[in-house]
Amino acid sequence: MAKTRVQLEISGRVQGVCYRYFTQQTAQAAGITGWVKNRINGNVVALLEGEEKAIARVIERCHQGPQLAHVDHIEVVQQPHTGEFDTFNIVS
Repeated sequence: MAKTRVQLEISGRVQGVCYRYFTQQTAQAAGITGWVKNRINGNVVALLEGEEKAIARVIERCHQGPQLAHVDHIEVVQQPHTGEFDTFNIVS
């Protein structure tokens, strides 16, 4: 299976609605490593590494988000896989 790395920039009502926790739980359940954090501009950014199909499923779930979230757009930037992460964390 091909491994990849993507950075997501998620915009909409995604702060103060447990979006980072939702993303962490979704990524961990899919076996994805990396991190997620809030940006000062109100967006959420996430870095995901793992199997391409698993990342695609996580991105699909990120479009939905938790119940109180409203996702307007997700920018996806492909990057070379590095394998540098062991877990998926919420960072500040």
